[in-house]
Amino acid sequence: MLVDTERLYFQANREVLAGVGATLSEADYRYYLLVAGTGTWHLAAERGCSASEIAELKLRRDERYQELLRGEDVTIPGVEELLAELHSRVRMAIVTSSRRVDFDTIHARTTLTRHFELILAREDYRAAKPDPEPYATAVRRLGLQASECLVIEDSERGLSAAKAAGLTCWVIPSSLTRDSDFSTADRRFEDLASLRRSLLESVRSP
Repeated sequence: MLVDTERLYFQANREVLAGVGATLSEADYRYYLLVAGTGTWHLAAERGCSASEIAELKLRRDERYQELLRGEDVTIPGVEELLAELHSRVRMAIVTSSRRVDFDTIHARTTLTRHFELILAREDYRAAKPDPEPYATAVRRLGLQASECLVIEDSERGLSAAKAAGLTCWVIPSSLTRDSDFSTADRRFEDLASLRRSLLESVRSP
């Protein structure tokens, strides 16, 4: 987890759905977006919105999300320093569910991407998390074996994708996913400091 954008995506979805009289709760968002990965547009359909109207809502959601991203620095404190420590010790990749345009907006004001060898955005694979394809694609592109990889995730669907791809997965929950079921994770951390200690210990030279 490099940036804190989930709350902004939740806000964009909630605002747009509210415009058609649909209420998006945090619990529903967590399940439909962060566990099942199915989206929440059925809430608009239940309010009588047609397929074309839902398509328009999606465009408005995307525009609003871009506005929110441009208005905030979403980098998690301490992440830049941790990546710098890891940079010369391990190969690193990003496998995100974000569209490339959103990813680029997020990182227009960060220097985080310079640490990564490979970046896969939503357009770079067919099936999204919790399907294993995104992680399987990254492992293949890096020329590695699953046993050589460690995934850091913050959502149930990300964890499910990593485990389905046969990867070790450590979890550090976000503010929206603290109550999620991470029982299949190999390890769980409550803050970046504890994750940092374990990561550095795992890559420390003998």
